[in-house]
Amino acid sequence: MDQTVTTVIDADLCIGCGKCIPVCPSETIAMRDGRAVVVGSQSLQCGHCAAVCPTDAIRVGALDPDMLAFKTFRLDTRWLSPDASDPAGLVRLMASRRSCRNYTADAVPRDALEDLVKAACTAPSGSNEQGWAFTILPDRPAVLALGDRVLAFFERVCSLAANPILRHGLRLVGRNELHLFQRDYAAKVRQSIDEFRDSGRDRLFHGAPAVILIGSRSGNPSTPSEDALLATQSLLLAAHAMGYGTCLIGFAVEAMLRDRTIGAALGIPASDRVHAVVTLGRPAESWKTVAGRRTVRPRYVDAATITG
Repeated sequence: MDQTVTTVIDADLCIGCGKCIPVCPSETIAMRDGRAVVVGSQSLQCGHCAAVCPTDAIRVGALDPDMLAFKTFRLDTRWLSPDASDPAGLVRLMASRRSCRNYTADAVPRDALEDLVKAACTAPSGSNEQGWAFTILPDRPAVLALGDRVLAFFERVCSLAANPILRHGLRLVGRNELHLFQRDYAAKVRQSIDEFRDSGRDRLFHGAPAVILIGSRSGNPSTPSEDALLATQSLLLAAHAMGYGTCLIGFAVEAMLRDRTIGAALGIPASDRVHAVVTLGRPAESWKTVAGRRTVRPRYVDAATITG
């Protein structure tokens, strides 16, 4: 990550309140003669200092103000404190977002697609690396082209899995993937491929008019998969709030992980990795209530357990 210091402090605006000092994780700023000044040689470029400054005296040059400028809605950039939001409303939003497998034919405007990417980028990331990579398939022909490549990969996998000698031989050396695929998925995948080829029924992307792929760029050594999935969740929730349905397509992720020619066809560098494939479109379905979840029993651990 580039940690070049791009922080600039306007001495005429600084009132010496010192609020920027404790929030800076890199100790880039210090107080000198009653004013905040840049003293460090590195910066996470998180913008905490600018966000806390009461007089707008601080600017972090690496941060792009356009990333908070949306085309399909207006963002109120005033900070919302932890106790100022409605937790019931937030959980209702999260629980109302459901995996959409029925879409209308309405296209998703490019402004909305780009706003969703910006919304995804509000997610946290390890060491503030923001090492996300987004690839947008903006229309149905592009989605179908990707689907054709993904299904071609699974056609090959089905052929391999149908060979019992190969399956059992791989199991003997600890490679259980083909056996599990044949047992749990092969019949349904083969059916989906045949339906797509014969009638055009799309059981992979469910007829979605657009797809966004969320990945991690090369050189992101901290938490690439976690960062990409956090951004994915932000995108899913923003999409629901904007009136769009979404669905995570794990089969496409698996195909792209194992067949790098698919990513290459999309212009994705070989060193990058796709962690999530999300369908997007106006939902052709609605629900009466939110759905429940299976019981979760969290594990509590006290100090005595940890120390033995």
